[in-house]
Amino acid sequence: MNTAVPPAFRPARRIAGIGVSEILAIGARAVQLRREGRPVIVLGAGEPDFDTPDNVKDAAVAAIRAGATKYTVLDGTAELKAAVAAKLRRENRLDYAPTEISIGAGAKQVIHNALMATLDDGDEVVIAAPYWTSYADMVAIAGGVPVPVAGREENGFRIEATALEQAITPRTRWLMLNSPSNPTGAAYSPADYRPILDVLLRHPQVWLMSDEIYEHLCYGNFSAVSPVALEPALRERALVVNGVSKSYAMTGWRIGYGAGPEALIRAMAVVQSQSTSNPCSVSQAAAVEALNGPQDFLAERRASFLHRRDLVVEALNAIPGITCRRPEGAFYAFAGCAGVIGRTTPTGAVLSTDMDFCRYLLEEHDVAVVPGSIFGLAPYFRVSYATAEGELRTAMARIARAVEVLR
Repeated sequence: MNTAVPPAFRPARRIAGIGVSEILAIGARAVQLRREGRPVIVLGAGEPDFDTPDNVKDAAVAAIRAGATKYTVLDGTAELKAAVAAKLRRENRLDYAPTEISIGAGAKQVIHNALMATLDDGDEVVIAAPYWTSYADMVAIAGGVPVPVAGREENGFRIEATALEQAITPRTRWLMLNSPSNPTGAAYSPADYRPILDVLLRHPQVWLMSDEIYEHLCYGNFSAVSPVALEPALRERALVVNGVSKSYAMTGWRIGYGAGPEALIRAMAVVQSQSTSNPCSVSQAAAVEALNGPQDFLAERRASFLHRRDLVVEALNAIPGITCRRPEGAFYAFAGCAGVIGRTTPTGAVLSTDMDFCRYLLEEHDVAVVPGSIFGLAPYFRVSYATAEGELRTAMARIARAVEVLR
């Protein structure tokens, strides 16, 4: 009988230091507590609570009945690329040919493809922080080195040109910007962009990756603008990333797109050809309808998010020890919790970090939020207000009570 102990599994070095998203881990713990009968309210998901519009669903059903269930062109159908090109011209003042557009299984895959296609070991990517956690991990998996540049709260969580300039080295390959931002909801106006774009003009080896997935979720008088439209000289070294997940409540359909120079798009196609090949054919048909169809529902949903934003921001700012800047867009509030760090819970635990505070809210007060430290800036926590108003009010009351009983 063979009694040899099998060797332990050894992961590849490129992922050895990377874990599953902390956001997903928090969500999994919340689901577990719910199964145990706890009334947990989850404010961690980056997902609209609205349903996909009916005309988009109908287009998917029609595509299925028409037999559009086979492989498509590797990086997107001609119909979807045409719809993306028309959208970019109509809404963003950007002109891209079909050969300059890539369709992926979500904006995340588009970003991953671009990094895999361009980074050599040791290449650096400057990431505006706080940032979506996957940015840094995707850079690392591609062999690159993430270089966070923090945007201070006093500057609206936007990075400053001097800090960007100091972060750039001869190994810098990309600057990654997300406006409006996950996790802060902060956004860049043309005036905010200008000094950043001037830095890029002085460093021709640095490419710009502009993640514009939340562009339709801007509030008040603020309107999203693409930095590539502001500075056309950057067009040949920029990738504009977007998708249908957030604006059209199509997270599960997994369709994102990128627009950039043809050479970059071809290189991204090589990566996609050896991973997923084409995105889902039915989802592509649905995305064509989303981009070409009626857009009037966007204003109604934006108004709903605006109401929820104000509810959450005002409730958080009313809690002693918590502060919250009013964001320009997306559906997140990024609240500071420095005023509760160092305090003690009723069970005697000291809250030393924002992760401790978020764990306390979940385990003892049934509210799931995400610590700011995983987004590159502490001590903060992110609240997603893409949930029903009643649940938001209950969650805010629970957070207030949780802080009130601290010593």
